[in-house]
Amino acid sequence: MRPTHRFLGAMEALAEAERGQLPLWMPVALGSGIAAWFLLPGRGAWVAFLLLALSIALAGMVLPWGTRIARAITGAGMLAMLGCALVWWRAERVAAPVLARPVVVAFEGLVERVEPLPAREAVRLTLRPDAASDLPPRIRVNLSEKDVPPGLASGARIALRARLLPPPTAAVPGAYDFARAAWFQGLGATGRGFAPVTVVTAGDPGNAALRDRLTSHILSRVEGSTGGIAAAFVTGDRGAIVEADAEAMRRSGLAHLLSISGLHVTAVVVATMTLVLKLLALFPPLALRLRLPVVAAGAGACAALFYTWLSGADVPTVRSCIAALLVLAALSLGREAITLRMIATGALLVLLVLPESLAGPSFQLSFAAVTAIVALHEHPRIRGWFLARDEAVGWKLARSLGSLLLTGVAVEAALMPIGLYHFHTAGMYGALANIVAIPLTTFVTMPLEAVALLLDMVGLGAPAWWAVERSLALLLWIAHRVASAPGSVAALPAMPDGAFALMVMGGLWIALWRTAWRRWGVVPLLAGAIWALATPAPDLLVTGDGRHLALATDNGGMAILRDRAGDYVRSTLGEGGGVIGDLPPLSEQPGARCNPDLCIARRSAGGRIWTILATRSGYAVPWAELIAACARADIVVSERRLPDKCAPRWLKLDRRMLARTGGVAVTLSTGRVTMVRSGGRHPWEVPQTIAPPRPPYRDRRNGRNGGASDALR
Repeated sequence: MRPTHRFLGAMEALAEAERGQLPLWMPVALGSGIAAWFLLPGRGAWVAFLLLALSIALAGMVLPWGTRIARAITGAGMLAMLGCALVWWRAERVAAPVLARPVVVAFEGLVERVEPLPAREAVRLTLRPDAASDLPPRIRVNLSEKDVPPGLASGARIALRARLLPPPTAAVPGAYDFARAAWFQGLGATGRGFAPVTVVTAGDPGNAALRDRLTSHILSRVEGSTGGIAAAFVTGDRGAIVEADAEAMRRSGLAHLLSISGLHVTAVVVATMTLVLKLLALFPPLALRLRLPVVAAGAGACAALFYTWLSGADVPTVRSCIAALLVLAALSLGREAITLRMIATGALLVLLVLPESLAGPSFQLSFAAVTAIVALHEHPRIRGWFLARDEAVGWKLARSLGSLLLTGVAVEAALMPIGLYHFHTAGMYGALANIVAIPLTTFVTMPLEAVALLLDMVGLGAPAWWAVERSLALLLWIAHRVASAPGSVAALPAMPDGAFALMVMGGLWIALWRTAWRRWGVVPLLAGAIWALATPAPDLLVTGDGRHLALATDNGGMAILRDRAGDYVRSTLGEGGGVIGDLPPLSEQPGARCNPDLCIARRSAGGRIWTILATRSGYAVPWAELIAACARADIVVSERRLPDKCAPRWLKLDRRMLARTGGVAVTLSTGRVTMVRSGGRHPWEVPQTIAPPRPPYRDRRNGRNGGASDALR
């Protein structure tokens, strides 16, 4: 027998042994095409990938068509091609003009959505400006709470003055890219509105969305972050959660409780089914003539759909709703309900409708967690360990706790690479925290909140709300205690895309196959982990506007250029460098000399001393001094356009250069320079822009357009 025939025979034998698992790879194949579109730089590369996927599909057709391996290869190629084409079409379909440059402008517009943000003392408005304003068709503006006029609601027409910016790209490599998310939301500008805000045509408060009214009602009964968490459990609105508490939830591994997903939808469905079953069982004629479990399943499906709509239909909620509907359908048909096929079906449906969701952490975290849980408990040995049996209460409790702990460890292991890739941090004690937090949320807080809302209909909900507040205070106490424990958070600088892809593929290989060759998934998993851990942290991070930079220090931290940089800038630079905690001023570091206008720092790396020069203000520096300082520096960073005679020995990052590169990360020991803009041609990277209207020259000269152009640079 020829070696080729032997190889195909061995592959066919493996495919036959894994025949029940092959359909699970359909969403993986579809997702690989979507991921390729996001990772590849432009049209030429996308077309090349489509042709490659087509060639794979045709290669499968060349093989004997009756074999499983031939059908699997053909299907994988077609799905990968479909994924790439689908997200490309989706990106073109949602295309909308984007603001070309920052501007302060007065305009009128229709209020599309009102989102209160009590924790920030602000309100977020999604607006549709009038066509005469020459602005993008949809923008997002934040208003201070004190500037919100009466009658502001969805459907109102308002007049206001706002400072608008194009949706910002990632500040530094590896940071959150809001421009990409805004593109798929149709947002062409974002900014902040100023008082006075005039309501031209008032919206009808009675027609406000049920979700907003319910959120306001919950916040009126429970104050502070506890009220914000209570609202998040019901409506998914997290605007009232103080940032310190939200950060504690993230660091303790409990942030998933704030996103309505499987836990919340399951609780609602189970509660609805139980209530319907108990009520219908009280009527013997109905109980004898109807299949009550099927009726209860239908009621649970309706509850799941209503809850998904009420909570805003975010990706985790949609995934959980689809999963719940599939489970209920399986139960009604007498089939096994919770399986990996159910999860794969849900992922496939979400990707077909919203292919761009694959690139977001919400989709990845949601499906990774539920896949890890089901894959773990489908394993015959694990299922045997935790199978219910007739035994003493103590052993039964120990078995349940062991199952919960092992499940938590598996989930944390699945989520850690995703958390490190997107957020550069990951909680280490999440499995332990969830042992208490999940039962507390599922069996205490959510039932109490449902009872409180029902009792509020007759004005008797106060005692239940007090109990809800106490349970949520306990949840926050757990979050803060775990988050502040030594070693509770692991931090990592920006992870290479290739390392993340290897870890994802290794994890999927282990989770989705059932025969012994699943163990080979450890190879890419470990290779990706080693690659990520071996990637050195950047020595220098520069934001895309050139105003801010962070330089690595000898003690493993990073120092920031501007002492008064905001919390967002500090957290972004710290996460990009894999640093936990506050960033000290660069001016206080040994080897740095700073004045109000310039800062010169030195950094030892790669066997030599590097000199970095950065501007700190918008004031002019004497020409001769600037040129001489540039000549002595290896790297120069400035938010301004520097003269051509400013020629550092290696790298010049001024306004002109950063406009092309975006934020920059520099590793001095290897000479590696990573840029936010690396020549990609995605729609949000080269959008169709709208030039905002310019005011008369006199207004620009007098600063009536938002404080003149200097304030917007």
